[in-house]
Amino acid sequence: MTEYRNPCTTVDIVVKKQSQILLIKREIKPFRDMWAFPGGHINYGEETTEKAAARELFEETNLKVNLSDLELVGAYSEPDRDPRGHYITHVYVVKNFSGELRAADDAKDARFFPLDDLPDLAFDHKKILDDYITKFGNKK
Repeated sequence: MTEYRNPCTTVDIVVKKQSQILLIKREIKPFRDMWAFPGGHINYGEETTEKAAARELFEETNLKVNLSDLELVGAYSEPDRDPRGHYITHVYVVKNFSGELRAADDAKDARFFPLDDLPDLAFDHKKILDDYITKFGNKK
């Protein structure tokens, strides 16, 4: 009998305000102290990718989003995109949000960065950002 190993599934969230992108500074490994999109693991058997995206955004940044204000950017599944193992992430862009920005949970800091002055990004988040800009440009 064949034994199957399955990848882990996560979400990442792109939040744009004018010409700035929201990033969090990671509190934990991998990529501790590097900047990344807010995101994290889906609670197994409990939530959809959209619900996980809304939860993770709130947990890490204190920002709230309605599920209807999430739009899929894409899924990223390169087996080596995460040093912990094979992770697939579903990336959503937030159309509207509310709340006062505050870093929490496993985010050490959270802030908006101008698109033309971004720090180095963790994981494959530079590719995700490039894909987001290609797909959505400045309309979101």
